Amino acid sequence: MSFTTLHFFLFLAMGVLIYYLLPKKLQWVWLLVLSYLYYFTFSIKTSVFLIFTTVVTYTGGILLTRMNESSKAYLAANKETLDRAAKKAYKEKVKKNKRRVVVAMLLLCFGLLGVVKYLNFVIENIDALVLAVGHGQYFEPVNIILPLGISFYTFQSISYIIDVYQGKYSAEKNIFKYALFVSFFPQLLQGPIGRFDRLARQLYEGRSFSLKAAEFGLQRILWGCFKKMVLADRVAGFVTTVFGNYTEYGGWYNLVAVLLYCVQLYADFSGGIDIVIGTAEIFGIRMDENFRQPFFSKSIGEFWRRWHITLGTWMKDYIFYPFSLSKQMNRFGKWSKKHLGNTVGKAMPICLADLLIFFVVGIWHGAAWKYIAYGMYNGIIIAVSSLLEPLYAKGFEKTKIHKESKAWTVVQIIRTFILVNIGWYFDMAVSFSAALVMMKETFTKMSMSQFTGTAFLELGMGRRDFLIVLAGCIIIFIVSLLKERGVAVREAIAAKPLIVRWAVWYAFIVIIFIFAYTGDGSAFIYANF
Repeated sequence: MSFTTLHFFLFLAMGVLIYYLLPKKLQWVWLLVLSYLYYFTFSIKTSVFLIFTTVVTYTGGILLTRMNESSKAYLAANKETLDRAAKKAYKEKVKKNKRRVVVAMLLLCFGLLGVVKYLNFVIENIDALVLAVGHGQYFEPVNIILPLGISFYTFQSISYIIDVYQGKYSAEKNIFKYALFVSFFPQLLQGPIGRFDRLARQLYEGRSFSLKAAEFGLQRILWGCFKKMVLADRVAGFVTTVFGNYTEYGGWYNLVAVLLYCVQLYADFSGGIDIVIGTAEIFGIRMDENFRQPFFSKSIGEFWRRWHITLGTWMKDYIFYPFSLSKQMNRFGKWSKKHLGNTVGKAMPICLADLLIFFVVGIWHGAAWKYIAYGMYNGIIIAVSSLLEPLYAKGFEKTKIHKESKAWTVVQIIRTFILVNIGWYFDMAVSFSAALVMMKETFTKMSMSQFTGTAFLELGMGRRDFLIVLAGCIIIFIVSLLKERGVAVREAIAAKPLIVRWAVWYAFIVIIFIFAYTGDGSAFIYANF
């Protein structure tokens, strides 16, 4: 039941109506029922994976909290009899036991994710190695159904376990309330990746109907539908045709296809997140933002701080910091400073952490070498930029370029946009080798003769479609520019006279009804993650 179908909006209307009619103490129960009903519309069988992750991490959280509470009680009861060494030894023992629980959770949850998402990838590479060697037994691929949203709810559950382990908060004792945190239906398939301390209490608290929340939620849904239905679905055919048949095209076809893929991915993913956040807002629940005008970024690092924000902060909190601040990295940093100089040595642990992060980001995107290449492409740029930072500083001094000037800012934004679009070749191409071929042939086969005739208009988009996409991109750019300058767009519209407010939103409704793409393409890209 895709977010842009009539069935979803009827489901949402029914859900909201019953939610606000119920007593406040029962509203969270209805949200849990809605969430599982929603997931069942995709697959009842794969809900077993969702339930497994929920039960396992709930149990782990309870065990960790009990260990925390029992250790505090023991130390309090024996504070007069235990000396400092005994207390330290006891704490170390408890910490070791807690680590075992966390490791068990990681193995079970990431192990499950690894099997369903990456087993066949491993088998394919073993078979390729066997073929290269020339002898051995081949392995047959395993028929595994990939559960929708498994990456999102796995990461969300693991963050909960680590936070409980670190004592950030106590575990949720009610398994059904915890199940709602894991399965809350708007975010279940494509995020944003929620944190327990920011989301859970909102889910469990009862609330009265708010007209403002409903209006703002519907407006956000409308904005998401515009992105998805008018733009993303419209360009999907062109993108799929060129990338899927890359040997038949080149030059301008490839360049236009990668630019349209940029439009498709951003409009699809951010549009879906708009619908998610808007849906939650109708229920009075505020979710974390996942995008912040990413195409105004001045570097690849900044781009990833603005794009898929909740994944980036997850990686930073649970991989980057633990890895870069570990004892091993501390020793490596000292070695690097001694042998490579203070400046380079100081940056080396961070560079390695960045490479690790983007290797994981690549793998997270899919089980293929092209995704690993996509992640490492971004990681290498960020790591090299960190190493070259002193040279950049010297260059600014010699050239007298003012780093904060508008002209240099525009240059940085354009440079970042180009680098981001180069990365999309890896993300969308059918394989790693196909991405390299497409990059090469984008420039070696470029010719203005490709624009003659009607061949360009026979790839799923006509002149009208290109004009609609151009107009849509201009609208998104204007809204993004206003937000970048600190304008709260919805609040600004809400402050206008009634006739102006309704004129704006009715205009969007009319635009969606008239210009929404009616071909195949209602599925959201990130629902497959």
